[in-house]
Amino acid sequence: MTNSIETPIEKKSNHGGARPGAGRKKGGKNHISVEELLHSLETRTGGQRYEDILVDDFLTARNENDKNLILKYHTLILNKVMNNLARIEVDDSADTIHAKQMAFAEALSKLTGISQEIDAEDSPE
Repeated sequence: MTNSIETPIEKKSNHGGARPGAGRKKGGKNHISVEELLHSLETRTGGQRYEDILVDDFLTARNENDKNLILKYHTLILNKVMNNLARIEVDDSADTIHAKQMAFAEALSKLTGISQEIDAEDSPE
């Protein structure tokens, strides 16, 4: 009698895993940079900046009354440009902030019908 132990043969999947020759080659150039793209655009448009091209195209869409394209420009500008312009400036003094807190508490008490007293500790010295 012969005792032979057979090991199960594993099926190889063609999904996932490293493949020979796959991936970026050593020394391969990175993806296109924004700076390179803008420089190329400026070169091909006679030195006109991208911002100026964008404005010109927006005005052309307005002159042609292309409502769909105008809406797309507005969406682009509001989503991308306005985020950089939003700033919060706080220049209130402690006394001004306390006065606003008192006015808010008074208005809130009138709305709810609840009388609220502010501790003496909360008032500015």
